[in-house]
This record gives sequence, C-alpha cells and structure tokens, in this order.
Amino acid sequence: ITAKVFAEILDETPRGPLYALSNSGISPLIALLYGLFPLAFLNLLSYSFYRFECALRSAAVLGIVGAGGLGYQILLSLQSLRYEQLWTFFYALLILNGSVDATSAWLRHQLGCPQRLDLLAGKVRASAPTRLPYLWAVLGLIPCCFWYLHPDWSKLWSPRTQILWADLGKAAFPPSFSPDLLQQLIPLAGQTLAMSVLALVIAGLGGLLFAFAGSATLWLPGGVLTQGQATWGATLRNGLVLITARGLLLLFRAVPAPIWALMFLFILFPGVLPGALALGMHNLGIMGRLMAEVVENIDPPPLQALQAQGVPTSLVFLYGVLPLTLGRFVAYLLYRWEVCLRETVIVGFVGAGGLGRLLTEQLSSFDYRGIVTTVLTLFVLTLGVDLTSAQARRLLR
Repeated sequence: ITAKVFAEILDETPRGPLYALSNSGISPLIALLYGLFPLAFLNLLSYSFYRFECALRSAAVLGIVGAGGLGYQILLSLQSLRYEQLWTFFYALLILNGSVDATSAWLRHQLGCPQRLDLLAGKVRASAPTRLPYLWAVLGLIPCCFWYLHPDWSKLWSPRTQILWADLGKAAFPPSFSPDLLQQLIPLAGQTLAMSVLALVIAGLGGLLFAFAGSATLWLPGGVLTQGQATWGATLRNGLVLITARGLLLLFRAVPAPIWALMFLFILFPGVLPGALALGMHNLGIMGRLMAEVVENIDPPPLQALQAQGVPTSLVFLYGVLPLTLGRFVAYLLYRWEVCLRETVIVGFVGAGGLGRLLTEQLSSFDYRGIVTTVLTLFVLTLGVDLTSAQARRLLR
C-alpha cells in the first residue's frame, strides 16, 4: 500500500529540477536523489505518519490471530464473556490511538507536512523540510522500538524456516481449479464486493455527518455555525457537540474492524451484514476524522463573503461549506473503497462471510492450493476495484 502511494507521489512531483540535472550530464541516480526526492520529501513523510497510525490499528488485528498485544487480550476477554475486561482494553486502545493521532498531527504541523487527504486524492505539491530537529527526534524512536521488541532475526534464514517454506511451496502449487471450488468462488466474490460497497455507504454517510459535527472551525466561537451565538450556553452546547463527535470518531477507528465484527456477530449471528457494519463503523471513524480536517482547512474568504452579505448560517453551510468539501470527500471515499475490499477478508476470518470465510475453512483443512486460488480471485477483484477507483478519482481532479 505504501509503495503504491509513494509511487503516485513521485509520479506527480514537479520534474523541472530532475530534468535540469539530467540534461547537465548528472547520473540518473544522483539526479533522482537531488532533483526529485527533496521536493517530494514532506509528502512522503506525511503519508508515512498516516501509515504509522494505520499500523497501530493493524497490530491489534494481528493480535486476534495470536500475535499478542491488546488484540489478543480483547479476543480472550470476548470469548470468556468478561465484558468488564473488554471495555478496559477498549479504553486502552482509545488512549493509545488518541495519543498517536494527536502526536502525529502535531509533528506534521511542526514539519509543515501537507494534508493526508491531498496525498490520497492525488493533489501533490512540491515541498521541502522545514524543521529537521523534530524529524531527527522521531527517527530516534525507531531503534528504541526494535530494542524493546528484541526480534530474533535469525529465524528468517534458519534451516527450519527454509524447510517450511519449501514444504509450503510444494503444497500450494499448482493452484486448485476444481469445479466445486470455482462454484463457491463466484458467489463469495460477489458477497465480498457487496460487503465492501455497503460498508462504504455506511462509512460515507456517517463520515459526512460526523465530519461537520467534529469540525472545530464550524462549532468553536467565531465559526461558520456560531455566528450570533455569543452566549455561554451556546458556546457550551457547541463545545459538547464537538467533543462528543471527536470522541465517537476516535472510538470507531480505535477499535479494529474484526473486533467490531466479533461484537456484531455475537448479536446478529454470522453473515455478511455484521461484516459490513463492522467495516462501515471502523472506516467511519477514519473517514470522519479526515473529512473533519478538510472542513477545518476550508479557505475562509468565500464563506466570509457570504456572511458579509447577511446570508443565513444554514445557507452559508449549503452554498459555501458543502461545495468546497464534497469533491474531496468523494475522492477519499473512492480510495477507502479499495481498503474496504481488502478488509472484507479480515472480517471474514471471524465468520462475517465472503472470501475471508472460505480462506478460514481452507486454512483449517490445510488446503494450500485452494488458498492460492482464493487469493488470486481476491487479487483480480482488488485490481478491478483499484482501476475503477483510480479512474474515478482522476476524473474528479
């Protein structure tokens, strides 16, 4: 995922300095290092911070399959019906995600990084690092994390690992194309696609609502929706709306989609609907927060012009705020569609249907040839959604 977005950032970075160095006889590698990377540096760094936030949530997902951490403890608490422990771990996830989000936003602001939504929507600008001491402080944390985990790298090339890789390769190839498997793949691929679309609709509509409720520039004193509301009561009410919306968005995105799916499955029983609800709720938290950032970064002059003419607050919102934000909302929705499709497999592991459920059965029966075929099906499906989404986003630019 990171390589794909990095490639798009480099593709859309201005090439003037690169061509100037190349035409001067500089080697291609040196021209790339001095002519292209400095201009794309902050864009690459901004997206790296975003992937760090995503990796934190993914770490909890990996815990569900036995990799340890908070995710594993949440699974144990849910299986043993210890709901008081479950909510304690949820609070821990909230604090951890909230701390990382706040720190990441502060660092990106200090370094002058662009908005993440601009990068995902393909709106890349040339940039240069501004405050390098902050960057060196962040980079200094990386060896501390490796020291804390003490990973045993020797396992990667040990004789046992090589034997297991060889055995796995022999068991997985050639892929299985049996009629029974193909008959399952087509309807399950349709379920996976439908689940991703339903999750996208839930996340899009919910994100749209929470984006405006969680935008500081709309609700704080002097905002678009607080004109003429100078009383303490109105300020307190608006502050409560903002805090509640931000808190709910943090809760939705801090709890990974498979954990939401486990909770919905407990209430609704196995099927596609719990998976779609889980994906929709998790992505609602992510999209709502990013959409709120878009609203907070609206260019003020158009809104101020409407307010100066005495336009009511509701019409300022309809004719000023919405037109300036909807295009970027749709662009990010299309990007999240790709993410939702991939995540359907993860919620399928816990019984939410689609290709993920089939993969779980194949893993349980050690049907590695069938696994390769299912993964190839998912690859084709993801490629189709990726191309469709990229084309649509290109048309919106």
